[in-house]
Amino acid sequence: MKRKDEISLKESALYVHIPFCRHKCIYCDFYSVTTKNNIGAFLSAVIKETAFYSQLYSEGRIFTSIFFGGGTPSLMEPEYIGKIISALKDNYTISCDAEITLETNPGTVSRDKLDGFIRQGINRLSIGIQTFHNEELKFLTRIHDRETAITTVHDAKSAGFNNINADLIFSLPGQTSDKWKNNLETVVSLPVTHISAYSLILERGTILNKLVLDGKIKLQDSSCDADIYEMTMDFLGSCGFRQYEVSNYSLDGFECRHNKACWQYRDYLSFGPSAHSFANGKRWWNYSSLKKYISEINLHGVAVADYEILTDEQMLNEYVMLAMRSGGLNITGLKQKFGDDWINKKSRYLQSFEERGFLLISHDTIQLTSKGYALCDEILARIL
Repeated sequence: MKRKDEISLKESALYVHIPFCRHKCIYCDFYSVTTKNNIGAFLSAVIKETAFYSQLYSEGRIFTSIFFGGGTPSLMEPEYIGKIISALKDNYTISCDAEITLETNPGTVSRDKLDGFIRQGINRLSIGIQTFHNEELKFLTRIHDRETAITTVHDAKSAGFNNINADLIFSLPGQTSDKWKNNLETVVSLPVTHISAYSLILERGTILNKLVLDGKIKLQDSSCDADIYEMTMDFLGSCGFRQYEVSNYSLDGFECRHNKACWQYRDYLSFGPSAHSFANGKRWWNYSSLKKYISEINLHGVAVADYEILTDEQMLNEYVMLAMRSGGLNITGLKQKFGDDWINKKSRYLQSFEERGFLLISHDTIQLTSKGYALCDEILARIL
């Protein structure tokens, strides 16, 4: 519950990119390094960066979430993460009930280490399981096996984490619907409160992309992907996990607050190499090089590689796209931000999608149906 002095402040979010990884998975295109060099230098740099931006963006804001992504943040010792949390609390107004998430990979945490993260203030874990089938984990070049993944979830619950997300990936090469159904049955049997289920995406520059281009691996076709996605929506919904975004499902009250801040087009500040920020209609991103990031921070206090000032049209399109992908487009909120013009021009077009069962339109909300979620990107491309 918010204090009275928090109510008038602008809600925003904080993100910290921890670039260190034990191993680079074949499908991952997030910036990471597999060396332990510069761990100490990175800590000093990221703390300096948080202090710099606090001079520009802390006043009048309340930060309701902190998200540690990567990379593999759980490779770090709890005290390391704790120092960053302390720096954020020193420089920004953090909500008294802020959601503080740590991305965690099975195989990088023990029960004692999880206890340590609890003590440092982490109150939500996002565990990168991806699949419970060992042959699929081997294909994805993950460092854990099925048993380690299950043990990590139970250890997290025993340590005191009551808000646990599990990441899963479907449409892996050769994956059958039965295998995926087994993944879903396994994950709902665990003490998780949130499930992120993503279709395998081919990202440029990854090892997987090269293997596909070389003809060594063949991805699932679109019809198979659509069938598995529909199964996921139906199964998780029947188990009490409500779909509140294209790829995210949660028990009541456990939606990811940090991701919702992004989907609701709130400002967010991000720190670390390759991190992207968005505030006051401006988007900027850091260098995707740990050494360059550290050097720039030490020289200038920032490590911005480039930026853009968004036009009103860009902001309108992004606002609509993010809202439609998640809880739905609030018509009153849209009009307050951008006026009546867009909704008036699109009303007949939107109604045609409703008549075909892709949209549900109430007096103040436009949202995708389950049928619409399955064709989300195509629908948004036509609307926008």
